[in-house]
Amino acid sequence: MKKILLTGSNGLLGQKIVHLICSKYADRYELLATSKGENRISRKEGYRFLSMDISNPKDVAKVFEEFQPDYLLNTAAMTNVDACESDKEGCRSANIEAVKLLGEQAEKFKTHFIHLSTDFIFDGEDGPYRETDAPNPLSYYGWSKLEGEKLVESLNTKWAIARTIIVYGIAEKMSRSNIVLWAKSALEGGQELNIVNDQFRSPTLAEDLAEGCMQIIEKDAEGVFHLSGKDLMSIVDLVRRVAKYFNLDDSTINEISSSSLNQAAKRPPKTGFILDKAERELDYSPNSFEEGLKILEEQLQQS
Repeated sequence: MKKILLTGSNGLLGQKIVHLICSKYADRYELLATSKGENRISRKEGYRFLSMDISNPKDVAKVFEEFQPDYLLNTAAMTNVDACESDKEGCRSANIEAVKLLGEQAEKFKTHFIHLSTDFIFDGEDGPYRETDAPNPLSYYGWSKLEGEKLVESLNTKWAIARTIIVYGIAEKMSRSNIVLWAKSALEGGQELNIVNDQFRSPTLAEDLAEGCMQIIEKDAEGVFHLSGKDLMSIVDLVRRVAKYFNLDDSTINEISSSSLNQAAKRPPKTGFILDKAERELDYSPNSFEEGLKILEEQLQQS
């Protein structure tokens, strides 16, 4: 049995990875899930959970020493783009310093380090992007994630980087919502919505991303991989497609430009990923956006 150490297990992706390993890969992998604070997942069997602060050197060293993982899946990060701009120290701690700590331990125990990153390392002038395209982040968040990538790439152990875009899905006791759930809820409430029409993304179903991460482990893959949804759309189109799928009135949606929002952090206008490499090397096969919404709808009916 190979051993997987997962960080950020309380997050949306983290929870999906726990459920995926327990349901599909339990006979091959022993899982230690870690997050700051207590375990928010109601399923408690099939894996172990430990509270771990990835920015605390003693915490990290102790967990590695005790578990000695074959694989580290680092999904923990500070991902609120505007918060990263206003709290640069917190962002640096979570997205750079913590990666350094984890990397040092990964080298020590020859652990294969799989690290989650983002489309925000690109400036959005030339999307969709391949893994080999040159990064040029516009925000402190994007810069911090790129610095984290550089740390991972410099490690003297096996490593892989999985970049993704706008992850959506349903999980338990989430500290943050995501754009699809937010849009559905706001539309159901008949709220007037001001949505940008000049930013383009490929929203990613959390289940697809979790499976992509597990395929990196299954295939012992190394290098950079782009794992996102396959449909590229504007943010306003995304919200309209949510409205259409759930038969909600979209007349309350107003199209606006990004410049009118006065957000602390600048966003790349058009990202999106070219998925050829992941499809070829990882058999990555994401759902279409509407297929993803169907999966989400079924889960909401069960919850």
